[in-house]
Amino acid sequence: MAVNRAKDGAPGFLTTRFEALLAWGRKYSIYPFTFATACCGIEVMGAFGTHYDLSRFGAEVVRFSPRQADMLLVAGTVNYKMAPVLKRIHDQMLEPKWVVAMGACAASGGFYNNYSVLQGIDKILPVDVYIPGCPPNPEGIIDAVVAIQKLLETGAPRAAERWPIKI
Repeated sequence: MAVNRAKDGAPGFLTTRFEALLAWGRKYSIYPFTFATACCGIEVMGAFGTHYDLSRFGAEVVRFSPRQADMLLVAGTVNYKMAPVLKRIHDQMLEPKWVVAMGACAASGGFYNNYSVLQGIDKILPVDVYIPGCPPNPEGIIDAVVAIQKLLETGAPRAAERWPIKI
């Protein structure tokens, strides 16, 4: 009995099932790296506490090295002097990686509309999930982890695959 292979170069059954198994494993083992610079950092600490129990979603182990993390959680204001550092941290992370902009300051600069504050981290990084609020609730972090899990489950393209958008 011969194995039927697609002539167009499409992946076979075993390759597809193996990728599905890897996606399932990644779905429940998200390792966050927190880049907190303002009041949103307090909410991050609350989300990783026992009251909200983020470990039930598979994001319990906070990594303190970007080389071991696959989710960058940017919480707070990012100024132009800090932007190259944040970009370097993002570049040190291994693929696949996701970026979460937490709070109004990370998403749009917040109320700091001046010369020194970056008006949203999406100017330098591809953002996958935005968490609204000033500061957002810990439930927002849980919603972001669930949104990333849904991206993994459906196989939707990450922001890094769609970014930068060329017109």
